[in-house]
This record gives sequence, structure tokens and C-alpha cells, in this order.
Amino acid sequence: PFPLGVRRLARVEGWGMSSRSLSYLLEPRSVEEVLEVYDSARRHGLTVAFRGGGRSYGDAALNESGIVLDLSRMKSILSWNPETGIVECEPGVTLEILWKHIVPDGWWPPVISGTMYTSVGGCASMNIHGKNNFRKGPFGEHVLEFDLLTPAGELLTVNRDTDPELFHSAISGFGMLGCFTRLKIQMKRVYSGNVLVEAYRTGMVKEMLGILENNAPTADYIVGWVDCIARGSQFGRGVIHEAWQLPEGADADRRGSLQVRSQELPKNLFGVIPKSLMWVPLSLFVNRWGMALINMAKYRSTFLLPNGHRYWQSHAGFHFLLDYVPNWKNTYKPGGLIQYQAFVPKEAAADVYSELIETSQQLGMPSFLGVTKRHRPDAFLMTHAVDGFSLALDFPVTQRNQKALWKMCHRFDEIVLDAGGRFYFAKDLTLRPQIAERLFGEKRLAQLFRLKNTHDPEFLLQTNLARRLFPERLQSDRA
Repeated sequence: PFPLGVRRLARVEGWGMSSRSLSYLLEPRSVEEVLEVYDSARRHGLTVAFRGGGRSYGDAALNESGIVLDLSRMKSILSWNPETGIVECEPGVTLEILWKHIVPDGWWPPVISGTMYTSVGGCASMNIHGKNNFRKGPFGEHVLEFDLLTPAGELLTVNRDTDPELFHSAISGFGMLGCFTRLKIQMKRVYSGNVLVEAYRTGMVKEMLGILENNAPTADYIVGWVDCIARGSQFGRGVIHEAWQLPEGADADRRGSLQVRSQELPKNLFGVIPKSLMWVPLSLFVNRWGMALINMAKYRSTFLLPNGHRYWQSHAGFHFLLDYVPNWKNTYKPGGLIQYQAFVPKEAAADVYSELIETSQQLGMPSFLGVTKRHRPDAFLMTHAVDGFSLALDFPVTQRNQKALWKMCHRFDEIVLDAGGRFYFAKDLTLRPQIAERLFGEKRLAQLFRLKNTHDPEFLLQTNLARRLFPERLQSDRA
């Protein structure tokens, strides 16, 4: 009864392994096959969700009892111009496929996530950010044009001039308006396969954010790691990594450093131990005391070198930290993990982040990993950006702590919103409808659902995330 030969429900999981759905998982290879799925969903009274690299932590690419459209087979580079740095590709192209295609010609993706396995369709749908958001903005700022296949059967070519409203809404619109089938994106020129990195220790959260604020104007990338378990005089300690593109002529081995082999992450530890197995011993440390030990060791290791030491590192080595240990998320089994990411204006960020970290410690659920970045506002409809900072906090999920953890995140929501903060749907699993309504306000949500009524009048496109956050709008507008 379904296209592409699929007749059974499959278990689909969010990347954090703490959310899942039973869905009809379909893998189209063309625009025509996506249209077939739309028609099949309509005939069977089902909804459709899009899935790219499957790297959203929560339920953004899940669709309980509906269709999940896995676009990973639509992964062709359609055109590449090494003179202009403009690439056209299908939505299932991952950042890995992209950078390997362009880096030998001296280009690099302008905005990337902490893993190379996200798809460009997902990057646009969630409008991802990187360690250079303060300078380059989100992913969508570098998209020149896209083709959007809507459930209404239209294949629309959209750019900032032809339809600025749809352009800024489909990008950031978390898959609610149509399927990206082609994206035209501007890449960034680089003159070396390396970046110059400087690492230095910081004390309290306020000190770290102050350094991020002061140094961002002269950096190409900047990111901070925060020890969220340490207390007392060590509370909020961390390490900042700042990086710069190498100027033309600085790298004597430019051609060699731009080869794909020079960017590949090592597969073995010490050249012997397969890194794909490292998660097994690491799982012994994924508890409060083990992570406290790891965090202390990470911080203390910075004393082995002078504070502020500089070194060269490959682009892939600097950016894709989440890929250094394959399958590291398995250390969080069986319950998985969630990531709570709060974006807060710069005036309130230090106080808010200190309160979040301190609250998690007091409740006995400290974050095992904290990462902070500098951000700037953007023009996209469902934006998560602020003129300020983000703090991403990883929490293990267990059968014992799940209710208390969600309750703590709900408490965090109020703190963040009261400070004028925002949230990011690619990471979220705990936001409630009332928070989403306050977050975006009537004007933005009315615009999104007006466009949805135009391009998806039957509301075929839905996800677990959309139904969790906007249940009344999906029901009343569809009715």
C-alpha cells in the first residue's frame, strides 16, 4: 500500500536515544518519489516528517505512527564551481560529503555543526549555528537559493529576492513547509587545511563570557568548555579555544594540508586501539563521580602547557569534536541523554548560566558537559539566536531521574524566558506548548501557520516535536 516497497512500521530514534517512534520509514531517491510519498500519506490519512542525518537530539525527526521520510539517499552534489565557491546539492548531502568534495580546491563550509554527519537539508531546516555564529551567522545566511517541494504539489525555487518571506521561514521552519530538494550554498575560501588555535583556562562563568565577548571581534571561531560539576572556588571553571584562519602564504604545505587525507580524523588511539571501541571503557565513567574525575583531568591537563599556548590544527580536527570517539553516545545507554541549550542576551547570560549550573548541582543532576558560544541575531522567522551567548548542557536520562530531569528543565525554561532567552529545536525534547507560544509570540506563529495553510493546507507535514509544541494550532488550523 506504500511507495518504495515499505509495508511495516520501523523503530526510529532521536540521536540522544531518549526519544523514539514507530513509523513507516521511507527512503526516496528523487523528487518524484517524494511526491509519491505525499500522495500515499494523503490516501492513508498519515502525516510526514523529514529526516536527514538523524542528528537532532530529540524528537524533531520523529513521527509516531506516521511516515518518516529519510532523505539520506538524495545525496548528490549537483554542481560545484571552484572559482566562485558555490555548490548546489541535494538535501541528503552530509557535511562530510560536502567538505571532502570542496576542500582540495581551497574551500570550507561557512557554518558547520560539531559533527560532520548532519545533512545540509537538516542544517537549513534547523538553521544550525557553529563556533563562528558571532561572525558568520547561522547556516541559512549562506544559502543563496533552494527548491522546496510542498505537499500542495508545487516545486518552488526560492531566494531572498523572489520570496523573502518563504525563504526566511522555510529555513528555520523545522520541516513544516516543504521538502528541500536542492540547495545552492556559498562556501568559504581558505588558504590552508589548518587553523591557528589558542587555548587558555578561565575561572567563573562571568570571566569566560567576558573573554568570549572581548575576543570574538578578532577571532574567526571561539568556544568555551565549562566544568558544570566543580563547586566552591572551582565553580564554573573552563577552557576557551579560539581559532583563526591562516592567511594566504602562511602554510608552506598548503596543497598537502588541503588534501582529504590530511583532514581525516584518526581511527585509532595511539595508532593501535580502535576508537570505535573507546565508548565501552568510557561508559564506566558516565556517572556523577566518573565525570567529575574526567572534568578535573581535562582542566588539570591544561597546566601541562603555558596558558594561552598556540598550535595548528586541521579544520576537521578543530570543528568535529563530537566525531573523535565514534558512537560515544552509547556510553549513555540504556536511557540516553538530552541536551538543554539556552540562548540568553549578553546582559543576563552570566547570572542565568550560573543559576542553571548551580540549580542542577543542588538537585543532584549536574550536567556532564557544558559548552558556550557567542551569538548574534538573524532575520529568520523561527530563530533561536540572540545578541548574547548559548550554553549547551548534556544530561543523562535514566528511568529513575526522567521525571525530575524534565521538571528541572521546565524550571530552567522560566529562568531563561524571563531573561529574554530562546531555545533551539534541534536539541530540544522538554519544552511545553505554553513556553513555545511565549517564546515566539503570536505574530511569528501566525506567519508560520499562514504559510503552512498556503503550502501544506492538509497539514501533512508534522513531527512529534511540532505536535508537542503546537498541538492546538495544528488541530484548530487544520480543522
